[in-house]
Amino acid sequence: MNGVLFAALGTGFTFSMTTLGAAAVFVFRKSRPSDRLNRCSLGFAAGVMIAASVWSLLIPAIDKAEQLGRIGWVPAAGGFSLGVAFLMLLDKLLPAFHAGADRPEGVRKSLGHTAMLIFAITLHNIPEGMAVGVAFALAARQNSGVLLASATALAIGMGIQNFPEGAAISLPLVQSGMKKSRAFVWGMLSGLVEPVTGILTVFVAGTAEQLLPWLLSFAAGAMLYVVVEELIPEAKLAGSHVGTFGTMSGFLIMMILDVALG
Repeated sequence: MNGVLFAALGTGFTFSMTTLGAAAVFVFRKSRPSDRLNRCSLGFAAGVMIAASVWSLLIPAIDKAEQLGRIGWVPAAGGFSLGVAFLMLLDKLLPAFHAGADRPEGVRKSLGHTAMLIFAITLHNIPEGMAVGVAFALAARQNSGVLLASATALAIGMGIQNFPEGAAISLPLVQSGMKKSRAFVWGMLSGLVEPVTGILTVFVAGTAEQLLPWLLSFAAGAMLYVVVEELIPEAKLAGSHVGTFGTMSGFLIMMILDVALG
C-alpha cells in the first residue's frame, strides 16, 4: 500500500473542498453568510475535529503503541501534549484573532484583520494535514484495509469542515473590497498547507515506525487545541445554540463515518 499516494489523494480531497468553499464568492449575492450560518459552520468543524481526534488518531495511537510492545497511554499522552505545546507556540509566533479579543495577538500586530484571518485558518490547516497524512501512513505501514477506511473517513470529515473554512476567508475578503477572483485565490491557497504537511508527515512516519503513535497523538493534540482555543469560542458567540447544534452534528457525522467505514 502506497501511503504517499493515498495521503496525496486524501489531502488533495480536503484541499479541493477548501477550494470549493472559497468559490462561494461567485455564488453568494451577499458579501458574507449570516452570523447563524457562520456559527453553525464553526461548530460543525469543531465536532468533526473532536471525533476525528478520538476515533481516527488517539485510539489508533494507543493500539499501535501496544502492538509495538509499549505502554499504550505513554506515547498517546506524550504526543498529545507536544501537539498542544506546538500549536500554543505557533499561536504566539503567528498573528491570530481570538473570540472576544479587540486586538490581534502575535508578534506582527501591525497586520490587518484580513491577514489575521488568513494566518489563523492556515494555522488550523497544519494539524489537519498532519492528521490525514499520518492516518494514511499508519494504514500503509499496517497494510490494513480497516485502517485505510478509517483514514478515508477522516479525510472525508476534514473535507466537509474545510468547505466553510474556505468561505470564511474568501467572503470577508470580498466584503473588504477585494475582487472576487483574488479573494477566491487567497481562500484556495489557505488550504494548500494540508497536502504539503500531509505528504511530509507520511515521509517522516515512514522512516521510523516507532514514531507513528507519537505522530498520531501529536496531530490529535494540535487539532483539539484549535477546537478549544478558536472554534468553540467563536461558535458560541452571542449565546446562541446554533453553534452547539453544529458541534453535535459534526461529531455525530464524523463518528458515524469513522465507525461505519472503519
